[in-house]
Amino acid sequence: MSQPDNNRQAATRLIALRALMQVMFHGQSLSTVREDVYTKLTEPRDRGFSMELVQGVCRWRWKLDAILLACLNKPLRKKEKEIKLLLYLALYELLAMHTPDYAVVDEAVKLTRKLSKPWAKALVNAVLRNFLRESESILASLDETAGYSHPSWLIERIRADWPNHWQSVLQHNNERAPLTLRVNRLRTTRQDYLTVLTEHGLTASVNALSDDAITLTDNVDITSLPGFSQGLFSVQDAGAQLAAPLLQCEQGMSVLDLCAAPGGKTCHVLESTANKIEMLAVDVDATRVQRIEQNLQRLQLQAMVRVADAADAASLAADAFQRILVDAPCSATGVIRRHPDIKSLRQADDIETLVALQAAILNNAWRSLQLDGLLLYVTCSVLRDENSLQMERFLQQHSDAVEQPLAVDWGQACSVGRQLLPGEQDADGFYYCLVRKCG
Repeated sequence: MSQPDNNRQAATRLIALRALMQVMFHGQSLSTVREDVYTKLTEPRDRGFSMELVQGVCRWRWKLDAILLACLNKPLRKKEKEIKLLLYLALYELLAMHTPDYAVVDEAVKLTRKLSKPWAKALVNAVLRNFLRESESILASLDETAGYSHPSWLIERIRADWPNHWQSVLQHNNERAPLTLRVNRLRTTRQDYLTVLTEHGLTASVNALSDDAITLTDNVDITSLPGFSQGLFSVQDAGAQLAAPLLQCEQGMSVLDLCAAPGGKTCHVLESTANKIEMLAVDVDATRVQRIEQNLQRLQLQAMVRVADAADAASLAADAFQRILVDAPCSATGVIRRHPDIKSLRQADDIETLVALQAAILNNAWRSLQLDGLLLYVTCSVLRDENSLQMERFLQQHSDAVEQPLAVDWGQACSVGRQLLPGEQDADGFYYCLVRKCG
């Protein structure tokens, strides 16, 4: 990533620092602060530079923290959050970007003045020069938490759940996710759209995991891709594209998508059934429901959309649907490579709360499923408590629920359902379990 012109460097770094403050100390998501960055920076090059800094620090936070501690004579005071983030930014830039070392140090020192913290000038200069002198020995001394750059509780959970795969999961979590599209089969074909991309000088390839998936070699502004406004494609990871075929919808069926925002799976189901089903998409967040409606409109699809709490028994009619997709709220530990802020936002004690919410949604959805209907439970988690153990409990508690084994060749077989781990077939991590309601 090339750096912006000198007269804009300070602004891009300062905006990156403010965005990180929102993520790491105020619990905002990276997607939320990205909108703020894009509002403040009008030049695509500046946006890209600033967001590379933000995402990089989110991805490598634990590694950067260990490096910082090794370079300090004593830890920073807790109240010096801005200086800590300034140093994270500079260390990441030294480690991973192409900015000359002297320029990184110089810009970091200048930033202390913009933060009205001139006292930190000598400290910042000393820390960064210390790292430049001792980088080889410092990097060699990093422990497991720093090396994998995940919180220790999450490393322990993933290692316990996936003893033969945990290192691969952590490594893939620290990679950049590819830009994968889902071709709208009602508007074009995958091969035809590949041809269109080639004609526009873009390199792309098919992803064998989904019949509709195309992966681009380079990340680009999706709104600039040919056919975006005409609804020729959507952005959706190949792993998420597995939901629609697994749900086995047929034209004329009544289908419910719970926790549906922003509507990627909703739209894929509609596309796969030629838009000839009775679809109800439900989400508890009114703002995110607007995203469903926007996607439906752009893709020229029809569905009923409603704001409702999927865990509230009063929100859904009994025995109303032949197919139900439960896209459950979860820890999102399967999509960390795409959302590195999850490592900072998610806490160990969140899991128990999420598991209880998932169970409530499952039980409520089951009431709404017709006899002989299918329910597909999906998470973007890799934790067994949210996935196979959740569905084991559900099957034990519902004598009329029968697992339908997934006859597929992807992912890892679980006690019930199947887990696609991050990085497998260049996809994110998803868990799928299909159950039928029997008399």
